[in-house]
Amino acid sequence: MTNQPSLLDRLLSTDRSRTLLVQRLVLGLIIFPHGAQKLLGWFGGFGYSGTMGFFTDAMHFPAPLAFLIIVAESIGAIALVLGAGTRVAALGIAAVMLGAIFTTHIHVGFFMNWLGAQSGEGFEYHLVVLALALPLAVRGAGALALDGIVAERLRSRATPILQPGRA
Repeated sequence: MTNQPSLLDRLLSTDRSRTLLVQRLVLGLIIFPHGAQKLLGWFGGFGYSGTMGFFTDAMHFPAPLAFLIIVAESIGAIALVLGAGTRVAALGIAAVMLGAIFTTHIHVGFFMNWLGAQSGEGFEYHLVVLALALPLAVRGAGALALDGIVAERLRSRATPILQPGRA
């Protein structure tokens, strides 16, 4: 009989990689201002109502999708910094970036609009965010993460007191 890890354990488990820690913090801190624009209206953003209106009216996104975009970039960014639900948060941000590339930025081309000569922004930024998010979605949060602490506590509670084959 093999002791299979639970789905929750697989979702939360991580190693103590400092590289993943740095990736997680950089991604969370870069994405948070974008989420704060959308959710709170900070940094010149439109806030929740304005962003929902833009996504649903101008972009023709369904309201649940618009809501998930706002949550992924705001709450997801905070979760990344804390290392809480890292795989889900990173996957959500990766999904938002892929969606942004294919719905808004791909027609502009690769490069950002540094000189104001293009009709919009290219997708190079989105690819960098994907490069940060995907390893976190696959490998987990790394060092100093709430995910790792919770996973260890769950494992310690699940360890049977009497194990077969041991005296």
